[in-house]
Amino acid sequence: MSRLLIATTNRGKQAELRRLLSDIPAEIVTPDELGMDLDVPEPFDTYAENAIAKADAYARVVGIPTLADDSGIEVAALDWGPGVRSARWHGGRTADALLEALEGVTDRRARMVCVVAVVDPNDGDGVRTYRGVVEGTIATERRGSGGFGYDPVFLLPSGATTAELPAEEKDRLSHRGRAIAAASDDLREVLAER
Repeated sequence: MSRLLIATTNRGKQAELRRLLSDIPAEIVTPDELGMDLDVPEPFDTYAENAIAKADAYARVVGIPTLADDSGIEVAALDWGPGVRSARWHGGRTADALLEALEGVTDRRARMVCVVAVVDPNDGDGVRTYRGVVEGTIATERRGSGGFGYDPVFLLPSGATTAELPAEEKDRLSHRGRAIAAASDDLREVLAER
């Protein structure tokens, strides 16, 4: 069976990506399972560049197809930031910092964006990217116990935060779920060639 490395050490992302990739015919492995401790800078201004940098760095080390993502939240009242800086914004305090920044703000429109990069180290043109976006708003308080990052404050049009959804429903509706769905056919093709 082919192997696919998901290039993240974030436990929440690992769990979510494993669920999202469960129907892909491959053994899904993580850096910690392979004994890897790779620090890949994310200095770029686009999700795609950061995702490609991570996927490429890991793929070069392990020599197997590698998937990485870069994702973030974009908020209208913050000039559509923090964007690619979401994970490090306000020292990584994520949801709490966002609630503080939007206190008293009425325009709470937001979107979650994810770009997935897949790198096949055995294919000279083997870099592919896929984008997923979900529109919503920012809640006025944390709600729900599921998910991670901004999930407790990101409200979908249904009125639920992504942290309040069952995992399967979140996977279907989320930015990361949409990006993986877009990547699915190409991933199967890449893995079938191995």
